[in-house]
Amino acid sequence: MIGYVTLGTNDLDKAAAFYDALLGEFGAKRMMDDGRIILWAGKDGGPMLAVCKPYDEKPATVGNGGMVALNAGSKEAVQRLHARALELGGTDEGEPGPRGAASGFYGGYFRDLDGNKLVAFVIG
Repeated sequence: MIGYVTLGTNDLDKAAAFYDALLGEFGAKRMMDDGRIILWAGKDGGPMLAVCKPYDEKPATVGNGGMVALNAGSKEAVQRLHARALELGGTDEGEPGPRGAASGFYGGYFRDLDGNKLVAFVIG
């Protein structure tokens, strides 16, 4: 149902390097780059992720309560993605671990270089 998610950035070059490396862990590659927006897609044709300079040319800001969830597929991949995000300059928002006693949800939370919140997760 979700086609893609867009995150705002104030430094497209830094955001591009961060997401090239992070999303490369999924095998995702850039499918569009017009100098204002960059869109990454995986091989599976699933939802995509984009970063862009805001269209109104005002500074990008972080939405309170907004978050992008990246389905990592395994606990090991959650740990790897969370660690990779921090290596790339992201900040920790919650170490990988179980959330919700009975749900089977396992996630690691982080913020990108612009402060956007993401989680790498798996259920099961």
